Amino acid sequence: MKKVILIFNPKSGNQKFEQKLEFVISKLEDSYGDVLVCRTNHPGHATELASKACQERYDLMVVVGGDGTFNECVNGIMEYEYRPRIGYIPAGTCCDIGMSLGLSKNVEKSLNNILLDNAAKMDVARANDRYFCYVSGNGAFIDISYVTDSNLKKKIGYLAYLIKGFEEIFTIPKMKMKIRHDNGDERGRFSLALIINSKRVAGINMIYKPTLDDGLVDVVLYRSFPPFNAIIYAVSMILPFWSTSLIRRFKTSKLEIKTNTKARWNIDGESGGTGNQHFEVCQKAIEIIIPKKIQRRYFHHQDE
Repeated sequence: MKKVILIFNPKSGNQKFEQKLEFVISKLEDSYGDVLVCRTNHPGHATELASKACQERYDLMVVVGGDGTFNECVNGIMEYEYRPRIGYIPAGTCCDIGMSLGLSKNVEKSLNNILLDNAAKMDVARANDRYFCYVSGNGAFIDISYVTDSNLKKKIGYLAYLIKGFEEIFTIPKMKMKIRHDNGDERGRFSLALIINSKRVAGINMIYKPTLDDGLVDVVLYRSFPPFNAIIYAVSMILPFWSTSLIRRFKTSKLEIKTNTKARWNIDGESGGTGNQHFEVCQKAIEIIIPKKIQRRYFHHQDE
């Protein structure tokens, strides 16, 4: 018998998960025993519930929601030495974390993956005092995930992000940055800076062949080059391995960014802090259940 806690956000995505809730509980109880079901009802609640999972030493924490809900749960467990294994059922609008890990928005498919219990240890990155699992960034389009109208997202899904992105194409910023990383320094004026521990960002494949357990993040810096910024972004999306003087790519375990921008950083699709940022990778910090084919593809340091 294992102790299982299920944390779900009833407001995520199309808000239909509760229709499957009894089915999910039944399947989990058949395999593990009693399941504590927790519905989030305010911002930060998932973090509180995940902390409870550590304090009471639950064996498995099943998370149902979007990238923001998953991020809250990870922030809830990172300050504890004991952390439960994580099973994830993506239920948000975009779900970059789930999609990068080969998890389906289909509840039955993701639940079957959890029941197979094939887990891998995955990196988590820290930005100042907050953890993130797949991206932190600042600059062009970075606020789309949290400024797009929630009702519009519910009605038309990912298309709502594209509409908002088109609105922002004429307001691309120019950010002065000084950047220090493992292998040197970068400085200049940038329109977009991304620190990525994933394959996808905003539904787009941004990293060609990521490794998610090597203690490193992928950094992609876009130099400001008006009026051609949008073209540079498009090329980067088509060729996610291309590094030039305008698109700088590198890997690092630590990163220090000093900037004059007043815009807020994006942390796993949610609004984060402002100003200077210190990043550090926590190697293999969480244990998450994933398909074996994804483990073979993106996790290469499991025996170290």
